[in-house]
Amino acid sequence: MDVIKTQGVTKVYNPDKIPVYALNGVDINIEQGEFTAIVGPSGSGKTTLLNIIGGLDRPSDGEVFVGGQDISQLSDNQLIDFRKEYIGFVFQAYNLIPVLTAKENVEFVMLLQKRSKEERDQRVKELMDSVGLSDKLDSRPAQLSGGQQQRVAVARALAPKPTFILADEPTANLDSKSTENLLDIMARLNKEENMTFVFSTHDQRVIDRARRVVTLVDGKISHDERRD
Repeated sequence: MDVIKTQGVTKVYNPDKIPVYALNGVDINIEQGEFTAIVGPSGSGKTTLLNIIGGLDRPSDGEVFVGGQDISQLSDNQLIDFRKEYIGFVFQAYNLIPVLTAKENVEFVMLLQKRSKEERDQRVKELMDSVGLSDKLDSRPAQLSGGQQQRVAVARALAPKPTFILADEPTANLDSKSTENLLDIMARLNKEENMTFVFSTHDQRVIDRARRVVTLVDGKISHDERRD
């Protein structure tokens, strides 16, 4: 089953002056349970494609379907609600809220979803156990290493039980050991929970783990390799 489908997705900047095509007619289908890396040189459109799939940006042309819903037709408020329910994000810069503890960061989206305290507590415990940080519930981001912060970010992305996770250069600020730990966790979640992961990355370690590698060049898909 396709969880993500794009048809003719194009993103043009400066359309009225000198147009710059960040994406130019991208068609891609991503199925449930895939572990996909989107790769390519800087400026190839990787992050733009992830942002459009995730509803953080809108295409200039084309359609984006998530679970059969054409999100390019949603209003800004509808998109916010849609992201909150269906899409988990992991960013290069972690994006944890500094004044909140790890537990509070992980449960934040569930608060917005109005989940019960009992459900939130249970879910946070499960997730912090799964990322190996059950002893860091009360730690704030400044008290955690970069690798630990990114693992909290993964737990936060998983908390609302999204349809898929979008990870934009998630290992860029991590050392080799932290990267391997993070990728081990993501690969386990992918295998055991059939969680779909889509990465934008330059990192060969991520590319080596991916079971599908989609290469973008000048805003177009130049190669699509499946390794299943």
